[in-house]
Amino acid sequence: MSFRKRNVGLSGPSSQVQIAGSEGQNTSTPGVRPSPLDGRLITSTGASSLDDLLGHAGFALGNSILIEEDGTTEFGTTLLRYFAAEGVIQGHKVHVVGVGEPWGKELPGVAASAGEEKSRGKSSTEAHKERMKIAWRYERLGEFGAGPPSARGGTPSILSSANASPPAVNRIPAIDFPGERNPTVPTPFCHTFDLTKRLAVTDPKALNFIPVRPVPVEKSPFEQILQTTREQLASFPKTTLHRLIIPSLLSPAFYPPHASSPQHVLQFLHSLRAILRQYPTQLVAMISLPLMLYPRSAGLTTWMELLSDGVIELSPFPHPVDAGPSTTAGGATTTHEEKPQGIVKVHRLPVFSEKGGGGVSGDDLVFIVSRRKFLIKPFNLPPVEGDLEAQRGEGDGKPTNIDIEF
Repeated sequence: MSFRKRNVGLSGPSSQVQIAGSEGQNTSTPGVRPSPLDGRLITSTGASSLDDLLGHAGFALGNSILIEEDGTTEFGTTLLRYFAAEGVIQGHKVHVVGVGEPWGKELPGVAASAGEEKSRGKSSTEAHKERMKIAWRYERLGEFGAGPPSARGGTPSILSSANASPPAVNRIPAIDFPGERNPTVPTPFCHTFDLTKRLAVTDPKALNFIPVRPVPVEKSPFEQILQTTREQLASFPKTTLHRLIIPSLLSPAFYPPHASSPQHVLQFLHSLRAILRQYPTQLVAMISLPLMLYPRSAGLTTWMELLSDGVIELSPFPHPVDAGPSTTAGGATTTHEEKPQGIVKVHRLPVFSEKGGGGVSGDDLVFIVSRRKFLIKPFNLPPVEGDLEAQRGEGDGKPTNIDIEF
């Protein structure tokens, strides 16, 4: 009877293909990491709640998302600016179609941390009042260990003056771009943005604006966009991630009237999808569409949704009263948290894996746009009138004597 080792793996063509595919992944790009589900590369959209909604904890590379917005609001444009600002900070190549440079000047800036805001919040008046509380005799002595003995009236020492630490300097936190990033400090995958601030873009090549040039009616106005995208992908290294942003697709303010012809716009989306599949680790696209001009009941919108990997609809509330604090008949406010601005409808998401997926959860979702966040969360109805404990937030779910009586 012969014996042989059975734990020796056989080398075949399939293993070689797998190794080659793993080596070709773009894992060295800042702001790119593997998905926790299946290992495919993902990047952040700039909104952490949207990253969680996409299923991979991020936006899978080589895909596109169509953001549909009903009404005349600009919540979809805000989401696109988050996406562009995240790309600029991570050092990605951001391409914006149809709009000019003023659109890039409205990108939100990085929000300061809670500690920085607390330190900056103190005004000079408050500091003066705090200083006046200290007695004058103790103020002249200074803080304990604040300086060398000579500063407190003692004998100066050469050793103490040589080893004395330099005074602390108040520095404004700056944004770490890829060329200036400290390798010892880890870069966040998703940043927090402040809509009241503006992002200072130091690199003029970080944003590439692709204009929509006027062309004859028989020619497609999207041909120049596709050609520029291919040239940019071919001219940069494979480790560079490109973000293609198309705000207000088919809007009369940016596109000629014949751009909405199905033979032009559908061919453009079909060609864009082919480019995304050709560069699966180098390109992502986010597009916004005004549903007020092209409703979902139209056949053109249906085909545009079919040619997009993900479709998310934002339905803002029609009246500002809906976004205010809800009160009961007695005047008590049900909750003190921020109120939602609209409903989020997820029609389709990019596939989770090769086995399928991309399903949508059955929870009702709402979005909240505040100064420091674009939040998507489940929607909960307010308490019923008459339930005073729930309206005041006193109900903690613990059983009482009334609950356990038979």
